Amino acid sequence: MGIFNRKDTDAATTTAAAVSPDLAALTGEYTIDPAHSTIGFVARHAMVTNVKGKFLDFSGSLHLDGSDPSASTASLDIKMDSIDTGSADRDGHLKSADFFKIEEFPTMTFRSTKAEALGGDDYRITGDLEILGTTKSITIDLEFNGAAKDPFGNERVGFEGKAEILRSEWGLTWNAALETGGVLVSDKIKLNFDISAIRNA
Repeated sequence: MGIFNRKDTDAATTTAAAVSPDLAALTGEYTIDPAHSTIGFVARHAMVTNVKGKFLDFSGSLHLDGSDPSASTASLDIKMDSIDTGSADRDGHLKSADFFKIEEFPTMTFRSTKAEALGGDDYRITGDLEILGTTKSITIDLEFNGAAKDPFGNERVGFEGKAEILRSEWGLTWNAALETGGVLVSDKIKLNFDISAIRNA
């Protein structure tokens, strides 16, 4: 089943009318709904555990092209001051000059450059990620979660995505050595996206 013929049903939300759109029906412009979306990350800490975080303030848009999925695009703007790892001290350190330098670089951005249909509900989007004024290409693997009309009449689409980056490629090199070997913060960062987007009127 592909993105444009999958039927998404939710038994818990009987008032939401699930739809089974074809290619043409999904074509359009969408705005990401931050209240029902999550942009998160995972970093290895002290070589033994994972620390998870997310960004609370972001905006974005999607253009879905039903007749040619490769022409679909995505755009994200993320406010770095909204980083949240569940620890005020850690968040403050991440906002500082050791990491994101939010006074100088308040926003992280993503602009897609390529979209691919991989078969079934799987897609891949490549784009430019800008952090600290440095732009590098990343690839995000996506799974289409369905399309539905919510109880308020909004036409929604949902995607889950994941990617891995090396933070050092964007100049995020702060670290501390451990007495037992290794470093405090991993270079590899896992990015997670859970996106709900509403079709524009």
